[in-house]
Amino acid sequence: MTQFKPITDTLLASGQIEPGDVERAKAEGVTLIVNNRPDGEETGQPEGREIEKAARQAGMDYTAIPVGSAGFSLPQVDAMAAALGNAEGKVLAFCRTGTRSTLLWAMTQAKAGRDLETIAHEAQGAGYDISPVRPTLEMLSQQSGD
Repeated sequence: MTQFKPITDTLLASGQIEPGDVERAKAEGVTLIVNNRPDGEETGQPEGREIEKAARQAGMDYTAIPVGSAGFSLPQVDAMAAALGNAEGKVLAFCRTGTRSTLLWAMTQAKAGRDLETIAHEAQGAGYDISPVRPTLEMLSQQSGD
């Protein structure tokens, strides 16, 4: 069973979920599932459309913002910020381990002008290290003041 790790009161991160995890997510108050994992990244992983179908059948929203080996881009940060901003409940973001989802969330928070130490503390509380993207977070944070 996939572990949902709380980053904030409204965001959970996890590794790869299965369609069967959707009902448990709904029971935990999740209203939006964000898929940050590209289809076909690993043999045997569920396709995004399978998880989307389970989410829609459960009355939940679903969006895919895949982050592949090319890394992060500003359009992905903006898409994640929009998804989080439009959610009307908890959000479950997943990828292979939850790390890319957490790093992408951290970028949205930095771009919104949140304190970087607070962001780092929240991520660390769920077992994620945002230091690999710290320079990007600093750049996004500086841009938020423009």
